[in-house]
Amino acid sequence: MSQKEYINKIFQGDALTVLKGLPDKIVDVGVTSPPYNKGENKKGWLVKNVKYAGVSDKINEDKYQENQIDVLNEVFRITKAGGSFFYNHKIRWEQGRIIHPMDWLRKTKWVIRQEIIWDRMIAANIRGWRFWQVEERIYWLYKPENKNFIGKELEPKHALLTSMWRFSPERKNSHPAPFPIALPVRAIYSIMNDKNGVVIDPYCGSGTTLIAAKILKHNYVGIDISGEYVEMAEKRLQDYENELRCAQEEICKHIVLKTFKERKLNGEFTGRYKPNDKHNNSYYKQDEMNLFSYTKNVK
Repeated sequence: MSQKEYINKIFQGDALTVLKGLPDKIVDVGVTSPPYNKGENKKGWLVKNVKYAGVSDKINEDKYQENQIDVLNEVFRITKAGGSFFYNHKIRWEQGRIIHPMDWLRKTKWVIRQEIIWDRMIAANIRGWRFWQVEERIYWLYKPENKNFIGKELEPKHALLTSMWRFSPERKNSHPAPFPIALPVRAIYSIMNDKNGVVIDPYCGSGTTLIAAKILKHNYVGIDISGEYVEMAEKRLQDYENELRCAQEEICKHIVLKTFKERKLNGEFTGRYKPNDKHNNSYYKQDEMNLFSYTKNVK
């Protein structure tokens, strides 16, 4: 398959089938959120049960996990060495049993570089069987280059955003489970920085990842089994300028006034305690005062 046959295209079809037809090592970074296999009957006070167009979210769990392993391994194959893939999923609770994405992620070819917590700021379960589950997980998966399992260091302006990502789901979207454009913008921009490349989303839905890629001036490859969602994504891509403001709000968060290295060179506070350092001592004394005040009020 030549590059012009897959670049800036959305393929309608089964993710695994389409992925198998793509060439090796063509992708730099990917972001996706597959159907969660929630059984189509899970809902809370604020969240409706999710039903996707064109596909069932209620299949045998073993088969679901096997399929996810196969899909992730195909994404691994088409990703360049040193590339990354961000996989959004959640911990499920079925009949008293926890089903964790790590159950199948550890069986893939990827290096699991980090587990990021996405605080969705919304109660997905109003009943009292457990504490309300308001978070989902984003797994940063990494394809090693030259047996380097650690990878390159992130730019400080990206790393400072921490492993807790806090933004609400997209609400102005007819897709049943869209993530906000801030999520793929953060993932793609943090990895690619100012480089250009190819971004993939094998479950692209309404096209949010593809919009983020286009705004950040990358090429993209999208896959979705639903003709309805493919049409929705293509329409959004035509009108991508309508989403520039939301993407820019996220991009503006990627800024650091002074790096750790610069503070260290200037002899400024870097978070490391030194007994004879008056500047550092002032931080710890203030912490002690705050702790004393807090414990006193609690009592």
